[in-house]
Amino acid sequence: MKMPKTVRKYCPYCKKYTEHKVIRVKAGARNRRALAWSERQKKRRTKGHGGSGRFSKPPAQKKPTQKVDLRYQCMECKRQHIIGKGFRVKKFELE
Repeated sequence: MKMPKTVRKYCPYCKKYTEHKVIRVKAGARNRRALAWSERQKKRRTKGHGGSGRFSKPPAQKKPTQKVDLRYQCMECKRQHIIGKGFRVKKFELE
């Protein structure tokens, strides 16, 4: 999928339509569920001696397409915002 590097969009901070620069952001390395109950339980059960028990299953395979995370940066106020959720696409380029 090809997308232009600049687009005219509504800026919620300026409250008007302005030119926006499109930025593709790589997925964050931080685990978003790091403090979830299941993650805390996994950490507790796998530490020390012995096997991992129910947590020894190999992780799931990667999906064939990854979600694209797009951010729009307003040229006037220089603030970034996201419009909608990411979408799955095999090939993505800004032109």
